[in-house]
Amino acid sequence: MFTDFEAAKAWIEHSKRFGDKLDLSRMQIAADMLDHPERTFKSVHVGGTNGKGSTANFIKNIMMEAGFKVGLYTSPYIVKFNERIMVNNQYIDNDDVITYANRLKTIWDDIYENHGDSVTFFELLTLMAFMYFRDQGVSYAIVEVGLGGTLDATNIIQPEVALITNISYDHMKQLGNTLESIALNKLGIVKQRSFLITSIENKALFPLFYEIVHKKDSRIKIIDFNQVQNQDVSVPTTFTYRGEHYEIGLVGHHQIKNACLAIEAIRTLRLKTKTSISEQNIKDGLLNTQWPGRFEIFDKRIILDGAHNIGAVRELIRTLDMVYPDKNIRCLFCMMHDKEHSRIISELDNIVEEFVFTEFPYPRCADAKILYAESNHQNKQYNDDAKEAFSNIRDTLKDDEILLVTGSLYFVSHIRQFLIR
Repeated sequence: MFTDFEAAKAWIEHSKRFGDKLDLSRMQIAADMLDHPERTFKSVHVGGTNGKGSTANFIKNIMMEAGFKVGLYTSPYIVKFNERIMVNNQYIDNDDVITYANRLKTIWDDIYENHGDSVTFFELLTLMAFMYFRDQGVSYAIVEVGLGGTLDATNIIQPEVALITNISYDHMKQLGNTLESIALNKLGIVKQRSFLITSIENKALFPLFYEIVHKKDSRIKIIDFNQVQNQDVSVPTTFTYRGEHYEIGLVGHHQIKNACLAIEAIRTLRLKTKTSISEQNIKDGLLNTQWPGRFEIFDKRIILDGAHNIGAVRELIRTLDMVYPDKNIRCLFCMMHDKEHSRIISELDNIVEEFVFTEFPYPRCADAKILYAESNHQNKQYNDDAKEAFSNIRDTLKDDEILLVTGSLYFVSHIRQFLIR
């Protein structure tokens, strides 16, 4: 039995990342043993490569503005472990984590003894979220996909609407090396006779989306970004969509896309479930949304952004050009060794004034020297002490310079905690 939070957290975080069986059998068995908590609330399922967390937060805040009690399940965390699971902006507290961990340990033991398999890290978190949402009596849960879609632990829910933000290259080891294979996996969240809304823009993938949705006897809406006008990427970011003016609390052109997806999700829910959500609720929810580590600005010249794949980095570069067109960029960079770091470094080589590579104590962290060697920048260096490297740049920033911290959400979390302290 766990009696303190750190022990419960350690048990969850040190559980296996991937199970021996590549299916949802463990989740189905565990959910059955728990009397299916995922069936006790309505849900919205959010998949895609980038923008899942931002989109989920937009929807959560809109529904809160309308007076609903809303659960949110996202990953990874930036500030603290508990932020993966929240209800109405309140993180699950430490005592609840202990309680649910003890319940899940019993489930874990039973499945291991009777089925010869281990419930994984993400499955444990997902089950905890579903139990917590049930016990808190949420009306809706906004559930972010962890990896892919088809075999993701969250895919036991039957959502009111499924969302796919975009398709880009990431997690190729698990999802395949083509956009088609990645898309096919993410389309696994589409259920029979359901509704899919997506903000994909790659028209080469449209036939695949239509094919899968047709096979599932479902409906699809693809966001038409020709209806987005008057875009001003600053703080706040503003735009017009389908004749309505919006302001959002998150910065960037890509956040406009995420906001449009959230708007259409709410409009679909409003029609499908006769939910009472006003246009003003939508506007207030979008404006009040904050999301740590996503083009998060400190002191007007320090930017933390967890971009960790090629699609996210290109959007980051585009946003930097819009918000800081006349500033020189000094970049502090760290990435996980299993990501496409050479390709991303090549993109950033072209836009930064100084490139500093670093690392921090995390099992998947790439060696700073390896990252340094992959850069062709004329003004590059490495420092294996991330906090020291950050302080060195911050303390020498000139008026015409900004500090960009990027490459990984885990890394951004590490620096953010140091920065706030």
